[in-house]
Amino acid sequence: MTIHNTSAARPWTQGPRATFDLETTGPNPRTARIVTASLILVGPDGTVLRHGEWLADPGVPIPEEAAAVHGISTEYAQEHGAPLKQVVYELASAIGGLFSDGVPIFAFNAVYDFTVLDRELRRFELPELAPFPVLDPLVFNKKVDKYHKGKRTLTNLCEEYGVVLDNAHTSAADCLATERLATAMTQKYPKLDLPAGELHEHQISWAKEQAADLQAYFDKIGKQTTVNGDWPVQPERERHT
Repeated sequence: MTIHNTSAARPWTQGPRATFDLETTGPNPRTARIVTASLILVGPDGTVLRHGEWLADPGVPIPEEAAAVHGISTEYAQEHGAPLKQVVYELASAIGGLFSDGVPIFAFNAVYDFTVLDRELRRFELPELAPFPVLDPLVFNKKVDKYHKGKRTLTNLCEEYGVVLDNAHTSAADCLATERLATAMTQKYPKLDLPAGELHEHQISWAKEQAADLQAYFDKIGKQTTVNGDWPVQPERERHT
């Protein structure tokens, strides 16, 4: 099924959009390997039009800490998962096709998921992906609710915005909840109801501003760390200031 997004100027809420989530072997997007992936296409009214899921054998042991989050053990992935290269190729092809059709893709903390996918493509010497347009409710929230109290996890924000999130930390549940959260957030903050390409460009600036604010805070309290503000993909090498 081909989606023709005929008006790049219309607000993203008026067209089809997709939502994407990964569960992996660890928190560092430069080294994490994909374990599960979900990609869901929804219509303008939020109806699910297409739903793809992948389970990979990452080729490395899945740490107990990661398995405790998403429920996939090394043994299960080895027995039931497809070869990781196959999963990466199929997933990137599906995502690339949506981008080519002008369909925006949502991801919560998108810089993590798209950096993981970028590094997997590089490892397997597969064609790189140019992620555009990407929409990230985490970046949205930091912009529209800068002084938000409490954690900004997907679970917490879904609760705050009245979005149902069952089976948190499964890629399928997190995936659909991300789109629902973005919709609820945009209903509350109509200034987010922009064309996807325009909103993507805004998020590049917002992510840099948000990183600069966090860096200033860390510098103030004496925490020695560098906050990367690149979005939606971190550079292959860390930038040092």
